[in-house]
Amino acid sequence: MSIQLIVDTGCDLPQHVIDEHNMNVLPLVVHVEQEEFFDKETIQPSNLYGMMRDGAAPKTSQVPPDRMEALFRSLAKKKQSALYLTFSSELSGTYQTACLVRDQLIEENIELDLTIIDSKSASLGYGLMAYYLAKTIQDSEPTIEKIVSHTHALINQMEHIFTVDDLEYLVRGGRVSRTAGFVGGLLKVKPILHMEDGKLFPLEKVRGSKKVISRIIELIDTRGSKLEDQTIAISHADSLSRANELKERIESKYNVKNIMVNTIGCAIGAHAGPGTLAVFFMNGNPDIE
Repeated sequence: MSIQLIVDTGCDLPQHVIDEHNMNVLPLVVHVEQEEFFDKETIQPSNLYGMMRDGAAPKTSQVPPDRMEALFRSLAKKKQSALYLTFSSELSGTYQTACLVRDQLIEENIELDLTIIDSKSASLGYGLMAYYLAKTIQDSEPTIEKIVSHTHALINQMEHIFTVDDLEYLVRGGRVSRTAGFVGGLLKVKPILHMEDGKLFPLEKVRGSKKVISRIIELIDTRGSKLEDQTIAISHADSLSRANELKERIESKYNVKNIMVNTIGCAIGAHAGPGTLAVFFMNGNPDIE
């Protein structure tokens, strides 16, 4: 029996990819005023971004432990081996809670063959890893040891480059510190950020939104490797026209086999804010050795 891949909605994968590769998806939680929503289940990104533009200040929380427990018990009952690749532990408590829930079930003498790995990634950086792993599981049915080794290689190779319209959303949500961040509202300065070891860090500032995409292309050029052999992913928070512009620029510069474009989900969008644009690619070969 092949390995079942589990992700949460922080991966931002298109639904057709999730369906094609038979992934289990657990929802992160979004709180708007006094209401609680399950990301991609009871609230959609378009609804959330409209609320934010109207002044809402949403908060988020991890995947509910009871949802994890129900899925884990189901896997144990079917004697199904599984790998849960989680949203970055620096941005959510989901990884730590998943480990606790698994360990509690094992203490109950429930036979559960479940490996949990912190992706140290977000949005389609996380999603790309899951995509590569799902393809490998379907194509070659590797051992769990081999798929774990491949997962850690992908974590080390994944690049996240993104820009936000207003850094204040990330600062307010605690995802970037006010001292580490640089406020870009003045003089039309736009921040470019990246991830290191699961944490978000400002990278540089670019004056003017038109120059941001050109600078992102330059960063892909300097940080990427063997781009023609990989899938590149672009995610956006209600900014499809800019996402398509970035896609066209990448296609015209590199002989890329596939570019995946999708909307940033509610759990990440609640912190990044409307207008966020991100690109994800590898600095090495994504194929399993």
